[in-house]
Amino acid sequence: MKSYLLVPLLFASLLAGPRARASEALDCKLHFSLSSWSLIYEHVTGKGVVTCSNGQSMKVKLEAHGGGLSVGSSNIDDGTGVFTALHSIAEVPGAYANVNARTAIKEGDVQVLTKGVVSLALAGVGHGLEMGITVGELVISEDK
Repeated sequence: MKSYLLVPLLFASLLAGPRARASEALDCKLHFSLSSWSLIYEHVTGKGVVTCSNGQSMKVKLEAHGGGLSVGSSNIDDGTGVFTALHSIAEVPGAYANVNARTAIKEGDVQVLTKGVVSLALAGVGHGLEMGITVGELVISEDK
């Protein structure tokens, strides 16, 4: 093969590689509700369901513990989350890093959590009062 043909072929193969891997990623969403309280130590519990574009679903429990300077309590109903970089629903359970900064009345909450290369963007409208900053992790486990 002529050497001047190798460069375009190499370039084309590099472009095709990431697309193939990206197409393997699943579109998965989390629908959840949770409640939390904090007085220096924060505790969050909840339940939800993960559904994926390939038809798989998983009932999950949500639990978070964290420390920092915070006080208050709140509830979120009908919360939603979107996962990125999942290749299997089996990758959902685990501990996701979590940093929160909250002030005043809790009308809405948006957070992005990470577990390795997997990210989870959460959004929800709730009620309650929380103030402060906490650092911890959200643990998602299968609810059997």
